[in-house]
Amino acid sequence: MPKAEEPDFAYQNHSYADYLKWDLDEMVELIKGRIFKMSPGPNRLHQKISGYLFYAFFNHLKNKPCETYAAPFDVRLPRHSKKNEEIYTVVQPDICVICDPLKLDDAGCVGAPDLIVEILSPGNNRKELANKYEVYEESGVKEYWIIHPIEQTILIYSLINGKFHPSRLFTSGDAVESNVIKGFRLNLESFFKNMD
Repeated sequence: MPKAEEPDFAYQNHSYADYLKWDLDEMVELIKGRIFKMSPGPNRLHQKISGYLFYAFFNHLKNKPCETYAAPFDVRLPRHSKKNEEIYTVVQPDICVICDPLKLDDAGCVGAPDLIVEILSPGNNRKELANKYEVYEESGVKEYWIIHPIEQTILIYSLINGKFHPSRLFTSGDAVESNVIKGFRLNLESFFKNMD
């Protein structure tokens, strides 16, 4: 059996078709054709926040048309074509909510999820705050949550007329509501209280 190909990390025009051929010991994401190594396995706090929030979304969306998924889950963000050879951005958000079933296939999601949550880790802050922000905005993600586990804060970007607009910084004592997932409300004091 031939060995899977190794990517050239210096090359900056990789597609999803290339991504599918790689056999790597570490997880990567593609952003505009460029490879980004993902942080080493997330720490316990990151995983606990992800689990609790996934559970909250999952319960809220039961028997509703939207579905929630947690990483690892490939989200392909095509610009002009849905062909694997012409998709240059493939990300794995910590949590995403998809309300259009036509965007789901056996490989994951093709097209912008309605809501994406990224939980910051020490090694990935720059990527989440710069590179992903840009592709999520360009792709039409309606709502983008950034959670800072240590500071126990949430910042929500809402897409209005094709541009992200930030909320104020939500902290313990606040209740966060989604404009995209109607009726979803998260009490941050009780949510972060469970994160000891």
